[in-house]
Amino acid sequence: MPFLRRQFLQRLAALAAAAPLASRAQAAFPSRPLRIVVPNAPGGAADLTARSVGQAMSAALGQPVVIENKPGAGGVVAGEQVARAEPDGHTLLLVSSGTAVSAALFKALPFDTLRDFAPVSLMATFDLVLVAAEGGRFRTLQDLLDYARANPGKLNLGSPQVGTTQNLAAELFKATAGISAQVVPFNGTPPVITALRSGEIDAGVDILGPLVGQIRSRALRPLAVLGAKRAPQFPDVPTAREVGGPLASFNVTSWNGLAAPAKTPAAAIERLSREVNAAVAKADVRQRLAELNLVAQGSTPAQLREHLAADVRRWSDVIARAGIPRQ
Repeated sequence: MPFLRRQFLQRLAALAAAAPLASRAQAAFPSRPLRIVVPNAPGGAADLTARSVGQAMSAALGQPVVIENKPGAGGVVAGEQVARAEPDGHTLLLVSSGTAVSAALFKALPFDTLRDFAPVSLMATFDLVLVAAEGGRFRTLQDLLDYARANPGKLNLGSPQVGTTQNLAAELFKATAGISAQVVPFNGTPPVITALRSGEIDAGVDILGPLVGQIRSRALRPLAVLGAKRAPQFPDVPTAREVGGPLASFNVTSWNGLAAPAKTPAAAIERLSREVNAAVAKADVRQRLAELNLVAQGSTPAQLREHLAADVRRWSDVIARAGIPRQ
């Protein structure tokens, strides 16, 4: 019995000695520079969002935040790198609506989008818009819907490539509105603009940012914002849900945020989330994102997890209903 008692007391002393060490290790996060792996080329909205938020986080965390651009394979290259990284909170992935689309579109990814990452926070949202050529047959969303219902199958909607958020949003729009229309994919936004202005297509769905100049110059006419709120750049343009009927709850936006590898300690996730939310609340960060036609928006880790999962479910359903082959 004395031996067992002595052994118990020794273990208790060891645990007591280890507790402050564990506490200090946890409090020391971050202990080295952080990396945000961005699955896009430098200079785009995603890259500039990461740089703006990362700069503000760096000041708060006392460590550099390095942006590493890893474009390729629809975000798979960047995702695989972060999924395999040490789960200590020092390596983060820029996730987006495109991350959810890839999870829905690709049959076999080298990671599980919903299990292999620990969401941290949203950083920004950006609007999608339905546009037509200025001077064309449509002046309002109701005009377009009336034409589509009177002429089944004749309306065509342009979008960027098959499997992009914009392309799937166009498919979801026509399905929700209950209209028969053709979604015509183009190789990016510039060809969509050209096709709209030449009358090759009737309307198009795309991210608002690249279209702002065309709208302000009155080359294109915005018929509706596809999110739940009107866009701050064009407060007079209604949302699709304002037309009512089957579109009364329609809500599609693009977004981006940050995630860490799964099994990253909860304390690190909480600290990172707190600093992202503090960053996107700063006036200078909000202004820089607004200049990119983005709306700064943070979230809790749980909110981002649900947002990502809901998008994967939604786009999986749209892909199946539209008959888009999974890759």
